[in-house]
Amino acid sequence: MTICRGSGLGAFVSLALGVFGANLGCSRPDSSAIELWAAGREGEVVAELIPGFESSHPGLHVRVQQMPWLGAHEKLLTSVVAESTPDIAPLGNTWVAEFAVIGALEPLDDRVSRSELIRESDYFAGAWETNRFANTQYGVPWYVDTRLLFYRRDLLAEAGFEQPPQTWDEWRAMMSALRDRFDARREPRRAPLYLPVHEPEPLIALALQQGDPLLRDGDRFGNFRSAGFRRALDFYAGLFRDRLAPKIGVEIGNLYDEFARGNFVFYIGGPWQLGEFARRLPRELQGSWATAPLPGRDGAGSSLAFGSSLVVFSGSKKKDASYALIEYLSRPDVQRHFYELTGDLPPRRASWQGPELSVDDRTAAFRSQLERIEPTPAVPEWERIMAEIKTVGEMTARGRVGVDQAAAELDARTDQILEKRRWLLEQPQRAAGTGTHAREEAR
Repeated sequence: MTICRGSGLGAFVSLALGVFGANLGCSRPDSSAIELWAAGREGEVVAELIPGFESSHPGLHVRVQQMPWLGAHEKLLTSVVAESTPDIAPLGNTWVAEFAVIGALEPLDDRVSRSELIRESDYFAGAWETNRFANTQYGVPWYVDTRLLFYRRDLLAEAGFEQPPQTWDEWRAMMSALRDRFDARREPRRAPLYLPVHEPEPLIALALQQGDPLLRDGDRFGNFRSAGFRRALDFYAGLFRDRLAPKIGVEIGNLYDEFARGNFVFYIGGPWQLGEFARRLPRELQGSWATAPLPGRDGAGSSLAFGSSLVVFSGSKKKDASYALIEYLSRPDVQRHFYELTGDLPPRRASWQGPELSVDDRTAAFRSQLERIEPTPAVPEWERIMAEIKTVGEMTARGRVGVDQAAAELDARTDQILEKRRWLLEQPQRAAGTGTHAREEAR
């Protein structure tokens, strides 16, 4: 692997993150255009927004490079090693800390403070917080993702419940009544809740409601043996133990067909499911399903602050122009248009004022939930930690380990993942020698 040596950045990335590959060029194309890389459906759609930017910013041009989501993280990381990054790109907000700690991102504090368009107070707090690392602003939320309840209101009403649950106790009572109803009718295929055991997001959302941080001591160690996480894990495991959710993984035939048949009443999903349920359910059932914010322990609960954020790369030669593009894509009218094209939810309150988002009760539930979203820990290792939560959470759901054993196992696995982080924090001279002030940013 050929590593560029100009800033010492490539050497640090390969050391800290274990990135290896074939020969990489070290020069970026000489172009007057702003280079924007974007992945997935958003990468296809964002090109439709660019003519408006170029017409309102004479002399500025944008070149969009589309990437598949599969491999987007590696492509961007490789571009950092090769010192051939784009000028601007949307990052999954759980990636922001990882790219910030290797010095790949341009701090945006000064530009945001001078902006007449971007105001922190207009953004949902949980979404805004995902863009801050080591007390520095590295991105601006582009769209936000979270999780809440999808449910069959007709089946809930048949069981005697006219409103969706707001607390864990209410939710359990409803699901218990539904389970008993299905048992009495000898309908073993039916369950109150479909909760795939291979998806860690519902468990993490329940844990974020508890107030105890998922990491402790400056994010140096896992905090999964805390009372809050064990309480969330016990509630989660109890859903399977008490037959409120079946212990299945991906074995369900078709989510939408099973929901239409009434084989489950509740499902925890994200905003992209609004369009999917509207398209895939029969016409006669379109009035029978609804959405509601996640229940909490003592009232309406918080959920996850996921989504994507727009960042400027530190290697860009067009930082001011790139930030102008961020401002344009952050305009409420542009965000509403982006929602119409993709279904991605806007991260700022002003963007929800148009009729595109305000008239739909199902979307309004997401708007309510966005006032109560919590970021996951801002550490570069979070994706790996989330994978361990998935593995151990599934073991717990299937009854292979108890709550206390699972919490201890998660702490042990997380502590091992964070070993390099602790080493960096304990070695100030070595961390300073990376050229990326890693010790300060790891803090």
